[in-house]
Amino acid sequence: MWPGSNHPMGSTWSPEATNFAVHAPRATAAWVCLFDDEGGEQRHRLTEQELGIWHGAIPGVAPGTRYGYRIAGPWDPAQGLRFNPNKLLLDPFARAISGGLTLDPAIYGYDQDDPTRRSDADSAPYVPMGVVVADDGFDWGDDAPPRHRWRDSAIYEMHVKGMTKLHDRVPEELRGTYAGLATPAVVDYLKDLGITAVELLPIHQFVSETALLERGLVNYWGYNSIGFFAPHNAYSSAGDRGQQITEFKAMVKAFHAAGLEVILDVVYNHTAEAGTIGPTLSFRGLDDRGFYCRNGSDHPGEPFDDTYWDVTGCGNTVDASNPYALRLILDSLRYWVTEMHVDGFRFDLMSALTRVHHRIDMGCHLLTAIGQDPVLRHVKLVAEPWDASMDGYRVGEFPPPWVEWNDQYRDEIRDFWRNHTSSIRGVATRLAGSSDLYLDDGRSPYASINFVTAHDGFTMRDLVTYEHKRNEANGEDNRDGTDNNRSWNHGLEGESHDPALLAVRRRQVANMMATLCLSNGVPMITAGDERGRTQRGNNNAYAQDNETSWIDWRPDDAWLDVYEITKTALRLRREHPALRQRHWFEGRPTIRGGPKDLAWLHPSGREMTGDDWHDPTLRAVGMFVSGAPLRSPGPRGEQQVDKTFVLWFNSDWLPQRVTLPENDWVQAGEVVLSTDFKLPVGTPVKAGDRLSIGRRTVVVFRET
Repeated sequence: MWPGSNHPMGSTWSPEATNFAVHAPRATAAWVCLFDDEGGEQRHRLTEQELGIWHGAIPGVAPGTRYGYRIAGPWDPAQGLRFNPNKLLLDPFARAISGGLTLDPAIYGYDQDDPTRRSDADSAPYVPMGVVVADDGFDWGDDAPPRHRWRDSAIYEMHVKGMTKLHDRVPEELRGTYAGLATPAVVDYLKDLGITAVELLPIHQFVSETALLERGLVNYWGYNSIGFFAPHNAYSSAGDRGQQITEFKAMVKAFHAAGLEVILDVVYNHTAEAGTIGPTLSFRGLDDRGFYCRNGSDHPGEPFDDTYWDVTGCGNTVDASNPYALRLILDSLRYWVTEMHVDGFRFDLMSALTRVHHRIDMGCHLLTAIGQDPVLRHVKLVAEPWDASMDGYRVGEFPPPWVEWNDQYRDEIRDFWRNHTSSIRGVATRLAGSSDLYLDDGRSPYASINFVTAHDGFTMRDLVTYEHKRNEANGEDNRDGTDNNRSWNHGLEGESHDPALLAVRRRQVANMMATLCLSNGVPMITAGDERGRTQRGNNNAYAQDNETSWIDWRPDDAWLDVYEITKTALRLRREHPALRQRHWFEGRPTIRGGPKDLAWLHPSGREMTGDDWHDPTLRAVGMFVSGAPLRSPGPRGEQQVDKTFVLWFNSDWLPQRVTLPENDWVQAGEVVLSTDFKLPVGTPVKAGDRLSIGRRTVVVFRET
């Protein structure tokens, strides 16, 4: 063993020797353990320790070698000290990880009969291991980030495996993998639809919760991370000894070549080690006391409380105010940007990471460090602005340049299309970009990531098919998943072959997709919603690694009419800056004598009044968006001129007679999107026309 260096963290290969560095400040001894292909173990004691980091270098270690750490120190769970050299620990900085987690008593640091007593069973045969990797020499060529502006973006949230597992045009050996996503069958589909960015459900190495393994299930979504630098090995078609890194890079390169950005859903708020009686896999055996938040105080002279403070609902909460945890998160983020070329991140339960001494602080170390980092401050940063606590809900409060998942948009739009809104005012606010949430702190409409569905909850099809969740397959007696679905089955629970009922349901999904794509803000589509994917009523399919969650690509059950509406709406948005403006509408002319930039229309053809906004019987509204000129200037400060639009949204169960307003600026137009078969695309109209807008429909007029 050579002394090596305390930097960089993790394993660093060179032809001369491989350096190992691991943070365990309260440990008394540390070993790096190398494993051959037959499971044979060589232990090498790390003799150097400085700044809480144990380190050393070993000559002759080949790339692809599996390794882990064993750490000795006090065993005193009541004081948050859970050192146990019998447990093989995963390197938090491992760039690749081999294997997975096998359910066995040995994975726990304590004796199963007495949690206060240390377990002497060796966990090495049952836990994932780090992999020593060398530079793969990947040829990035002329790869460059597309850098789409937020206002030009359309996000597609998808699962690496679920996107291609059933795809008949993806080679069978590549289905469910990074390489499968890089095939033309996927890339061309996304481009044809009009997507600019994919948001991948977690691809950091994760393992399944022990409770799921006991029920014979697995964690499908991946929100149970244990390796924050390693692409999840099960999504690699080539192997798990470093090949997953190269395959992931090739996927990113293919997306970039098609003009598609890659956003990662990252889970730094908790780890797969769960609560204090969870398995010992990495952090618990390295620095349990420092890495996880506690209920009590850890101040000198005050009693220590070893119970975890859990605002994630997953058993533990990472203490992002801890210098080492903060370093781990920042180093991980920079690695994915600089080495793996990803374009941004969506932070799961971000409120949990903003806490300092349990209180949410929007000036916390993590937000400040990201905002000042020359690499990270320019990538796309998306917050899920809540956690699992009562005070964690912070929609509209994150500082620039953060944008946010806007669940208030989701709820308002769902309620509008199921006729459960008390007034139409809230719907109009969401359509115009949610100024009530983002205007006051100087952010733009694109600070709102608009969505109607996401990975958790009903799919679009299930929103119009089920009023009650059907989660029995999860093994929790249907207790899991929300009961607040804001869904409507249109008179019959479950699937139906009734043509009339099916037509209504498909039209309702088309209405919601069109609304989503044409609202101010950034639309996010959940994979498969545009073609009628169903989970058969399961609104919490996190444990369903099967046909329940995978996209069915067979054409016989695809809602292609919904696909075409979605594609048309995204095309209109892309082609017309009037429909994706970065400045807020002001409800007044952009030039003297011109039309208002935005006007809300009553079905009678007049502008909405104060009384109209509070009319509980009003279920239809028109949105006049002027293009002559736009409030937002062009890239060189030039005045932008676009077409003017009138968008009609009718959620009533009856048709609505609407009047296209007489005005001095727009005299004629045509239908460019319609879910009303009586008003097809291409229908000419003129100012003053009285038209019948079908029940539960969206119709978009564009000036000619």
